[in-house]
Amino acid sequence: MDDDMDLLRQLIHEHLDGLFDRGTLHRAQVYVDERLVSAPTIVAESETHLTATARVHSSGGAPYLTRLTVRLAPGVLDLSTICSCPVRFDCKHGAALAMVLAAGSDEPVADDWRHRLDVLLDELGDLAPPAVDPTPLALQLTWGVSHDRYRYSQAPDLRLRPMRLGKRGRWIKSGIGWSDLPGARVRREHLAAHLDVLASMASGLERHGGYWYAGREPSAGDFGPDVVPLLVEARSAGVRLLLEGVDVVDLVDKPVAPVADLSAGHPADATGDGTTRLVVGLDHDGRVWHGDRVRFWGEPAHTALLHTGEGAIALARLARRLPRGPVRAITGDPLEIPVGAAGELATGVERLRRLVPLGSRDGSVEVPEPVRPRLRLTVVWHGADRADLAWSWRYGEHDVALDQPDAVRDHRAERDLLAALPQPPDTGRHEVSGVDALHLTLLELPSWRDCDDVDVVEVGAPSLRESVAEPEIRFDVAPPGDAALAATTDWLDLAVSITVDGEHVPLAAVLAALTLGDELVILPSGLFFSTDRPEFARLAALVHDAATLRERDDDDDRISVGQHDLGTWAELADLGVVDDQAEEWVRRARALRDLVDLPRPEPTGVVSTLRGYQRDGFHWLAFLWQHGLGGILADDMGLGKTLQVLTLVAHARATDPTARPFLVVAPTSVVPGWVDEAARHTPGLRVRAVSASAARRPETIAELAADADVVVTSYTLLRLDGDDYAAVAWEGLVLDEAQQVKNHRSKAYGVVRRIDARFRVAVTGTPFENRLLELWSLLSIVAPGIYPHPRSFVEHVVRPVEDDGDEAALRRFTQRIKPFVLRRTKELVAADLPPKQEQVLTVELTPRHRKVYDTHLAKERQRILGLVDADFDGNRVAILAALTKLRQLALDPALVDEAHGELGSAKLDLLLDHVHELVAEGHRALVFSSFTGYLRRVRDRLAAEGVATTYLDGSTTERAAVIDRFRQGDAPVFLISLKAGGTGLTLTEADYVFVLDPWWNPAAEAQAVDRAHRIGQERTVMVYRLVADDTIEDKVMALKERKAALFARVVDGEGTTARAIDADDIRALFD
Repeated sequence: MDDDMDLLRQLIHEHLDGLFDRGTLHRAQVYVDERLVSAPTIVAESETHLTATARVHSSGGAPYLTRLTVRLAPGVLDLSTICSCPVRFDCKHGAALAMVLAAGSDEPVADDWRHRLDVLLDELGDLAPPAVDPTPLALQLTWGVSHDRYRYSQAPDLRLRPMRLGKRGRWIKSGIGWSDLPGARVRREHLAAHLDVLASMASGLERHGGYWYAGREPSAGDFGPDVVPLLVEARSAGVRLLLEGVDVVDLVDKPVAPVADLSAGHPADATGDGTTRLVVGLDHDGRVWHGDRVRFWGEPAHTALLHTGEGAIALARLARRLPRGPVRAITGDPLEIPVGAAGELATGVERLRRLVPLGSRDGSVEVPEPVRPRLRLTVVWHGADRADLAWSWRYGEHDVALDQPDAVRDHRAERDLLAALPQPPDTGRHEVSGVDALHLTLLELPSWRDCDDVDVVEVGAPSLRESVAEPEIRFDVAPPGDAALAATTDWLDLAVSITVDGEHVPLAAVLAALTLGDELVILPSGLFFSTDRPEFARLAALVHDAATLRERDDDDDRISVGQHDLGTWAELADLGVVDDQAEEWVRRARALRDLVDLPRPEPTGVVSTLRGYQRDGFHWLAFLWQHGLGGILADDMGLGKTLQVLTLVAHARATDPTARPFLVVAPTSVVPGWVDEAARHTPGLRVRAVSASAARRPETIAELAADADVVVTSYTLLRLDGDDYAAVAWEGLVLDEAQQVKNHRSKAYGVVRRIDARFRVAVTGTPFENRLLELWSLLSIVAPGIYPHPRSFVEHVVRPVEDDGDEAALRRFTQRIKPFVLRRTKELVAADLPPKQEQVLTVELTPRHRKVYDTHLAKERQRILGLVDADFDGNRVAILAALTKLRQLALDPALVDEAHGELGSAKLDLLLDHVHELVAEGHRALVFSSFTGYLRRVRDRLAAEGVATTYLDGSTTERAAVIDRFRQGDAPVFLISLKAGGTGLTLTEADYVFVLDPWWNPAAEAQAVDRAHRIGQERTVMVYRLVADDTIEDKVMALKERKAALFARVVDGEGTTARAIDADDIRALFD
């Protein structure tokens, strides 16, 4: 035997005492000692299961086939035996086989076909005819008074016991009893059909017998609720029913149930007045059995005994088990109802029929038809836009609230009625208002009226009428609702008047409907109309965008609009009628937004000829200056923004020669350009450039301003001497390349906000580069009344537009700033500007270069991503430094480690090929890179190849001289660092541009390219971007394209929005 078998043997041995009683084990031991267990065979085995068989010889010599089954579950050993002996289950023969297996003696033989044949024949042995003819069985039913001293039950005393046919042909009870049936089935001495049905009764007795024990004859109730069907089955099987103490026992085939019966004409007293009798009993054979003619078995009752006549009883199964209450009602006395109680009887009848079927067997009492419940909805209107609702049940003329207990209610009928409705009623809703009231009238009430079992009652039903007329919207300047607020701000209160079909509509009602998504608005008069109109949508957007709707206790029909919020004023005028007091604001707003109806002064003091769009820009600037407003001139790079501003300055000086000077702030590299441009276009202007700080110049800012029309300074000098500039009153402030103050937390921004100027203009082709908050910085300088606080701007613009891509928020934002931002692209206004062709040149790294790059990338990837995941903002400097090293490696490994100098640069080789070709054809080129170290290597390589160059980076001191040398043709190639030369230069002498290393700020690259592609250029400009294949530069190009969309979306009105560079962008570089 294997280990599993040994384990099972051990378990059997340990549990034998718990599996068999002591006597069985003692007798089994005799069989084992006398070696009467033969051929023990294991027929199936596993780790948790064992089946064995054996032949166990009896004392008479006849063998019994015994089977043992062992199942092992967690913590439980289940052992059972079955044998062909009369005991059948868990007998001494099975115990003997278990003892043999546990002892390990008489090793089980291998399972062969002979033994399996013996087992098969034994299992089929039940099909063999019995050795003797089986005899029938009978069932004795004894009716009488119980003599049990411990019997307390009031149940009827009908005893049942099996009987067998004796040798003399008489029925006897010896040798057969309820406990003898299992052995009798094994011996097959009696008819199998009789044994089967009586065995079923015995099983019922085991389950329901309660206090029954062997030796006491059980009553019919001890066999449980199936006793009557089992008796019927026994009779059908031929089991004879022997009656004792009773002449007739009728077995009722169908279950019986309680009913109630009314009858009239019973004498009530000596006067002879009739009464109505109410009887509750069991319905059987056309009669209602009740009182002392009915007895029950069971708790709750399951079987009834009916006294059907003298010496006759009937046994019936109950259709449902009855608790004590119904049993008492059936076995109790009838109820006599006097004639005068007819009205109360009617209510009682309805309650009674909810419980049991009700009728009048003799027809003496007219039983009314049952009153079916109806559902009632009562609607009390308080105008067409508000109503109270109440649901109730209606029984005839009787109303019952849904949550009110009432005896008349038929809960089953109510549930059936509710289940049949197309939809359940909203019984928790007790009032409706607004559009819900309209939906109630138009949709819900007609639907309820179509239901057969629902009544709708309306009190004060309104008359509705729909309007499809266009709404009339009017805005009138109203007295300020808050005197303190009016005295300290430039806001105007506007009373909003909305009229539909001559009827006033509250603004709050329209806004609430739009906010909630309601399709209709209803007024108390019954007039209703659709909210799906552009006028309402624009009104709601205007109010939401400005965040100007103020809750008022006295008046909800007002909005507040800033006097300088010209975008909102233009929207108001487009939307409705604005009264005369606000007409001036509307006129300004429309003029600035649409560039129509603007005053069109002729340029004065300008010797250059302005293009058409430049004239429009000058008129726009002049209008802003005239009214003390400000704006952002955001024309595309190269369209002559400087000329437009100089034209305005000349116009201002000609209009008012005593006007204060203009202050122009520009990057250091651009300051000389302003002086040159002024000398060329407006030679009559006195222009003074500030070239040193206060400590190094002989004159103060005030002294310079006193003798100048224009003072030009740099952002650096403005930051150093901010107090000096703030002490002077300026006619206008011009911020060139205004993205220099995009950070509202910077010192330069703070100084600019302190400058005293009645007119401010920001000049930049890129009003923001990465984030919309940069645009707020410029707006807060030139038009501070639109979005006064950055927190409000973030909440109403940045989050919806940048984070959520909210189209509606974007439209509201661009519409609001439109009067203050003027932008024209080259494609729109400069049709005569030659085209610009851009191409990406993919560069393959050399094998040795590739190995160096890939090795460093593999080492840095996990470190950088770890920094990103740990704390992106806190590790930003370290992350960007690591990325910068990867960019340098993609350019030239020597930028990171001079030891790699011999590897060379594939980009530089490709650049030289192009430069030699274009120089030979007479072209000139601008070459940009972010890394001055790489530019110097390019310069040295070009010099070695005999190509002359000029060079400009942040350390160049004589910028003007370097630029002039290139313009005069001294060198065909101009090497420029992206940061130092990306702005403020006009280099139309070049028609080729090379960007050696891409970065993710598309605006910086675009500015660099437009040094050549701008007004004055007469040739096609070719732009080449050199990108190292399968390096970080590939990913940078993709990121740059995504970021470019944000600028186009807000400023140009196209594309989709994008966020500033974040942790996800960094991870994308390593995907």
